[in-house]
Amino acid sequence: MASPDDLTFQEFEEAADLLSSNPGASTLSISSPGAAAFSEDVKVDLSDDEDHQQESSELLGGEKQTGGFWTFEYYQSFFNVDAMQVLDRIKGSVMPLPGRNFVKHHIRNNPDLYGPFWICVTLVFSVAISGDLYTFLINKGNPEFHYRPQFNKVSIAAVTVFLYAWLVPLGVWGFLTWRQSVERHISGYTFLETVCVYGYSLFIYIPASILWTIPVYWLEWLLIAIAMVISGSVLVMTFWPAVRDDTRLTAFATMAVIVSLHALLAVGFKLYFFKTPTNTGSSHSGQQTTPAANHTTLAVGKHQ
Repeated sequence: MASPDDLTFQEFEEAADLLSSNPGASTLSISSPGAAAFSEDVKVDLSDDEDHQQESSELLGGEKQTGGFWTFEYYQSFFNVDAMQVLDRIKGSVMPLPGRNFVKHHIRNNPDLYGPFWICVTLVFSVAISGDLYTFLINKGNPEFHYRPQFNKVSIAAVTVFLYAWLVPLGVWGFLTWRQSVERHISGYTFLETVCVYGYSLFIYIPASILWTIPVYWLEWLLIAIAMVISGSVLVMTFWPAVRDDTRLTAFATMAVIVSLHALLAVGFKLYFFKTPTNTGSSHSGQQTTPAANHTTLAVGKHQ
């Protein structure tokens, strides 16, 4: 009687002979019902594991689909940043380095609205409050001046800052998108990336507006120039790679418009919120009325 090992070896040998004689034949392994049930269970478990792995990969890769624009999840993705990322982007906007694109080195395909929103809100109150304090300090020795809090400046600052932070990036993004359709080799940025760059570039005006309260005329304009250079450098080094492959006239005209609008915002802050009062008119009027008064006195004396 053959042992179980001999039977197993003989079965394997017969199967090998059949495969060698007919290489194209297909084989079928018949197992017990219990083994079949176990195999089905294993297949179900494997499919479940694959579903979990696919879901995990979507979450890690950022490919998880969000809802429509009317849902909260859609806007939540725009604020999906931590404090370290925001601080790194603020640092990059305050200390721009030559050749470092702000989008590629700091945003890295993850634009946010959290930082730009709070920067704009802080800038609104910083400019309005500092401008009100500057008006008080510059007129402190004037007996005719009566201090009144100018709350309307907060509204004006809010409209100015938020319109600039949204409309100007919208115009820049629309222009770059149009140039991409005309010139295929021109690169561009998304609308959120453009808004993100403009929002972080405004951060330097927050400490500058606080220092503008120092009532020294030449120092005020020096601080404005420094803030414009730092903030404008972020925009130039970000958008110049996107337009440098365009025609020379279009590229330089685009950068000139971007820098001019940014400088106009800073100059507007100075001329409206930090306006230096002029006493020239009153001094001239005093010089004109004094001789007239003396002449009237002399005429009355002669008549008497």
